Amino acid sequence: MPELTRRLSKDRADCWLIYYGDVQVGAIAKSVGNPGAAPQWQWNCGFYPGSDPGECKTGRAAGFDEARAQFGRVWGIFLAKRTGADFQTWRDQRDWTARKYAMWDRGERFPSQIPAR
Repeated sequence: MPELTRRLSKDRADCWLIYYGDVQVGAIAKSVGNPGAAPQWQWNCGFYPGSDPGECKTGRAAGFDEARAQFGRVWGIFLAKRTGADFQTWRDQRDWTARKYAMWDRGERFPSQIPAR
């Protein structure tokens, strides 16, 4: 069974992406907006497709360690309801999206985007 791992986001120095194997299952990041407002950290847990609407959860915490602990508690509940097929659904969508953008980068179109002659 895979373990949760954190990877620093390439886009933000204060955002950790959380992976379960090769599936991104959440993130923990410093809150943006009002700098004096509390709490200062936010987290999200879950992935779509591969789960039902409302199963993905979010929260806020005063610090990173608290956000990580909250995420961990919610992750245990979320993971208990997942099957291998749920993770594969997410992977299939990720792979299809990558193929689509690669195709567009090459200037190709889907048959449905080509006018009939």
